[in-house]
Amino acid sequence: MEKQPSKLKKWLKSRKGQQAVVIVTFSIIPLLLLFTFTYLPFAEMVKFSFYKMKYATPPENRVFVGWKNYIDVFKRDDCFSALKLSLYYIGGALFQLALALYLATILSFKTKGGNIFKGFMFFPYLISGIAIGFIFKFFYTRGFVFDTVLQWCGFKLDNLPYWLKDQRINNISLVATSVWRYFGQNMVLFIGAIMSVDREMYEAADLDGANKFQQFIYIILPSIKTIVTLNVIMSITGSLSAFEPPYVITSGANGTGTYFVIMNEIAHVSQKVGLASAMAVVLLVLIFICTILQQLFFKYIFKNADEENEVKRKPRVAKQ
Repeated sequence: MEKQPSKLKKWLKSRKGQQAVVIVTFSIIPLLLLFTFTYLPFAEMVKFSFYKMKYATPPENRVFVGWKNYIDVFKRDDCFSALKLSLYYIGGALFQLALALYLATILSFKTKGGNIFKGFMFFPYLISGIAIGFIFKFFYTRGFVFDTVLQWCGFKLDNLPYWLKDQRINNISLVATSVWRYFGQNMVLFIGAIMSVDREMYEAADLDGANKFQQFIYIILPSIKTIVTLNVIMSITGSLSAFEPPYVITSGANGTGTYFVIMNEIAHVSQKVGLASAMAVVLLVLIFICTILQQLFFKYIFKNADEENEVKRKPRVAKQ
């Protein structure tokens, strides 16, 4: 007698079984790559953060120091001052978002030359961060592009500060570089969100006598709250991990070393791999905390808009 095929073979030959095999087959390779190149190195980095070691230190010679590296992150002046320096970049990111949202609101409606302006503003985002660093290193050099333009406007060179050496102004100069690069990206995202708002809402607001500012507050802003939240989270987390402008333009000199620049120096110059790993873990925790706080903040800010949307979704009962 012929053996009956097992339930497993029957299931594999069925439509659902074949779909499951295809899904697993196509998922296992990306998941394996994600584990190999993301989760496994991250686990190793967390393990290294509890040791005093160099890159070439054999495993048997590594010294376990427990939480000492994490304590040093907050006790060392260079690490803690780099964290405080992130406030410059966070302030620049908030200014950048406000400006991007303002211009996106204007360009979302019919504006003469609007498409050309969008292209010019988005172009810097397409340039490599390293290339932008070299551009602005030349731009801010004493007596070069920026100083020349200011002299055309009537300023004297002797009265102008050293944009990359004067500690009162150098970090603001570097933040302006990041604002110039990412401003266009945020503006385009805002434009796409604003253009998806129903035009009939503006017509109804005009009939009710609402001005443009009121339309922005009560129509545009609640309608694009998801993109606003996303842009703020991306901008602030990016500010905490700023690296390219200070590394390329000033190499972290004159008090411009951000957290990533100091981490890179500790890891690759001083060869303190354990301390650098602890700094990376601390930064990851800070980013998580900032992300959660921002989500709670925007949930509270847009609470009224969500309640209004829920009321609109409820079916209206016709009067008998």
